[in-house]
Amino acid sequence: MHINQAHRLSIAPMMDWTDRHCRAFHRALTTRALLYTEMVTAPAVIHGDPERLLAFDAVEHPVALQLGGSDPRQLAEAARIGVGFGYDEINLNVGCPSDRVQSGRFGACLMREPELVADCMAAIREAVDVPATVKCRIGVDEQEPQDSLFATVDACAAVGVSVFIVHARKAWLKGLSPKENRDVPPLDYGLVRRLKRERPHLSVSINGGIGTLDEAEAHLDADSPEWGDGVALDGVMLGRAAYHDPALLGQADRRIFGAGTADVNAFEALERYRPYLAARLDAGVSLSAMTRHMLGLMHGRPGARAFRRILTVEAIRPGAGLEVLDRALDAVREAEARRERLVEAA
Repeated sequence: MHINQAHRLSIAPMMDWTDRHCRAFHRALTTRALLYTEMVTAPAVIHGDPERLLAFDAVEHPVALQLGGSDPRQLAEAARIGVGFGYDEINLNVGCPSDRVQSGRFGACLMREPELVADCMAAIREAVDVPATVKCRIGVDEQEPQDSLFATVDACAAVGVSVFIVHARKAWLKGLSPKENRDVPPLDYGLVRRLKRERPHLSVSINGGIGTLDEAEAHLDADSPEWGDGVALDGVMLGRAAYHDPALLGQADRRIFGAGTADVNAFEALERYRPYLAARLDAGVSLSAMTRHMLGLMHGRPGARAFRRILTVEAIRPGAGLEVLDRALDAVREAEARRERLVEAA
């Protein structure tokens, strides 16, 4: 599948969450969604340990590397290193609102410097032969979103960038924490949809506050009665919804990509993930580093609380192995069997 088709549904880059173990787990649920790394700064890639920062498992494809930075030469070098590791896309972060990012002159504060963003993207595009894409906000602080968003997109489009993922919120760099910036600024889906309507030649994906596949489908459907504007966005990026309720990804290949395959249930996903778990355990990775990403998998099912408790408490013990996962799964099966007996008895 072409990388641009994979943009139809992607999983957001989330610091401390979407590490390689999380991505491999999500891949067990969907074979088609595009996965993103956590943001890695260009200087860290160049001067740090690229193996530790960039290594990933082949099962993760298609997977994009998200870079942070504002120096075109550094970003070009980091992009080349990333492509050397096999990433399918290089994405520039123009949306992160943290203090550390602001002091380093990258992330959301770059919304104030659209020409610099364009220079960065031109350098990345020249350096690599995989797609170079932008993830941005609709503006920062007192900016007028319709001006800042279009200025950033148009400057990048002028140097050949055609794929944009837009978090449909402003970032308030003064007065709000990064966590508050994920919830407090109001969403403006209409502006992102207007961007697609007025720039139909560009690929526009929407991010921010989308919690279900129903909502995702509505954004992708030009005939959706929910919007009634005749606009079909090119993609939807899920963040916290995919992380906290990952089971929804098991329906994504069928519902979002039209695959003629059966949905992947939670038990099947963990069976698929099991070889990865075993290989990483053999390599010395702790079980808890991997199971922490699957705590929401049984959300809404009988035994979900026991599943989370077993993984949380037992996976951190020295030497914990796959038997912990087996116990957690047994707790769900037993709870479901009890519910079935009660229903039958009633």
